[in-house]
Amino acid sequence: MGLKVIGAGLGRTGTYSLRLALQDLGFGPCFHMEEVAKNLSVQIPLWNAALDGNPNWAAIYDGHNSAVDWPTARFYQELNASYPDAKFILGVRDPRTWAESFSETIHQLTFKTDDPPPQFRDWLAVVGRLIRQNGIPPDGSLDELEAAFIAHCESVEAAIPAERLLVHDVRDGWAPLCAFLGVPVPDVPFPHTNDRSGFWKLIESVT
Repeated sequence: MGLKVIGAGLGRTGTYSLRLALQDLGFGPCFHMEEVAKNLSVQIPLWNAALDGNPNWAAIYDGHNSAVDWPTARFYQELNASYPDAKFILGVRDPRTWAESFSETIHQLTFKTDDPPPQFRDWLAVVGRLIRQNGIPPDGSLDELEAAFIAHCESVEAAIPAERLLVHDVRDGWAPLCAFLGVPVPDVPFPHTNDRSGFWKLIESVT
C-alpha cells in the first residue's frame, strides 16, 4: 500500500479536519501526528532516522493510504520523489492567524513546557527537530512565525507540479477537494475539528 494523498500543510491549518475528510472519501487510513504519539516505541526511531536523512517510508506509513500534518509536511520534497503519482494538498489559512494559533498550541507544547511527562520527552524532541528543520524558529515572534509559514507555502508550490497540488483552505469544504481527487461530494458536512481548545483536549487524550 503506497500513499495516494499527501498533506503538505503545516499543523494548525486544519490537518485533523482534512484527515477525517480524506477518510470519509475513502483515502484512509490517514496518517497524522496522533499516530506518532500513540505508537512512540515504533514511530520515534523511524522519524529520527528520517530526520537524519535515512527514511523508511514503507515502515512509517505501513497500512496508510494518505498522510497529513507533521511529521509528513516536513518531508514533502522527499515524499514527492518517493511517491511520484501521489496527489498533494497544501493546507493554508491567513498567515497571521496561523502564527497566533501555532504560538498558543504546538509552539507552547514543544518549546515552553518545563517538565513534560518522561514518556513524551522523546516525542517532543522529535517535534522540535521537525519544527526547526521546517525553518520555524523556536523562539520566533509572531512576525517571524508568519514569515516562516509563508516561506513554507511558497516552497511547496514551487516544488510540487501544479497538476498534482491542491492549495486548500478547509473553510472551502468538500467541493475543491472532491474535484481534485475525482470523487463525488458526500452528503455529510465537512468535518471541522481541533480548534485551539480542541488541540489541548487531543493532547490530553494521547498523553
